[in-house]
Amino acid sequence: MIRVGVIGLRGIGNNHATTYHNHKKSDLLAVCDMVKERADDAAERYGAKAYYSIDDMLNNEELDVVSVATGGFENGGDHYEPVIQCLEAGLDVLCEKPISNNIEHARDMVKTAQKKNLRFAINLNHRFVPPAEKAKKWIDEGKLGQLLIINMTMWIGNPAETSPWFHLKALHPHSIDIMRYFCGDVARVQAFLNKGPGRSGDNPTVCWSNAQINMHFENDVVGHLTGSYDTNPAHNLERCEVMGSEGRFVLDNCFEELTLYPRRSEELTVIRNSIMGGLVFNDTFPRRINRWIEQVDEGVPRGEIDGSGEEGLAVQEIITAAIRSWEENAIIDVAKVPGT
Repeated sequence: MIRVGVIGLRGIGNNHATTYHNHKKSDLLAVCDMVKERADDAAERYGAKAYYSIDDMLNNEELDVVSVATGGFENGGDHYEPVIQCLEAGLDVLCEKPISNNIEHARDMVKTAQKKNLRFAINLNHRFVPPAEKAKKWIDEGKLGQLLIINMTMWIGNPAETSPWFHLKALHPHSIDIMRYFCGDVARVQAFLNKGPGRSGDNPTVCWSNAQINMHFENDVVGHLTGSYDTNPAHNLERCEVMGSEGRFVLDNCFEELTLYPRRSEELTVIRNSIMGGLVFNDTFPRRINRWIEQVDEGVPRGEIDGSGEEGLAVQEIITAAIRSWEENAIIDVAKVPGT
């Protein structure tokens, strides 16, 4: 039985806690939040011990695994210290996305996990759905032939303003992870940004709410991401298209429908959500966390963990390169991006 603690008990933290509580191979022993009421409510809900500081939890509980679901600036500013504390205590860690919006912190988190030989993973939950897994299998089986092009779209309605880079840093770890999941590492980046109506002016918190980011992958695939915070929330869109020399697939809205278009046949393969069990978006959280529990329970080596810290870091390197591209009006080599 895996002994678990959860740090950060807002909505997503409770998603983590619920999944651990319901899984037959994990025992949720501790919940921790600096807001006493949140920790107490979660403790009562899950039958766990409430803590209000990480030090207190680590000093009083024998844990194997911790989920870090804190928030902070740009939705990732409070991940670094809890993750480092837990890694230094010898615990495997699942961290909410983004790994960190400070690239030096993100690099240090990964280095610490490597040095300690601990499992470190990020909640990149959009890839943990049956249609995405099926599409990846088609790629691995050669159904698309040589990969050539990837187009990714993620548009949601979010009026929030916390920094110029909030849209890129808070939303696109998911979309860029999907692109890497299918096509591998990105070598070069070129970004173009603008601000939607009502987001203009000199206010330093106003974000660049629309983006097109061109990418050249290390395997010579070319692709682009279009992202937005300015759509109607009722019309949120997540769509990925991958084309190869022998066909292409289209993955609509993460989990709703997957279609394979063979190059040399008129017969399509269409897989709809209903065939895969009627998945809805909130189901992606337990699917991802369940996979984490299973891999820890099976003793999967740290370097083979799905949605690893290294993959979370790779996404942030691309986002950092995209920001630099916009600022410098240049094509940026991802591997040469300095700390910020």
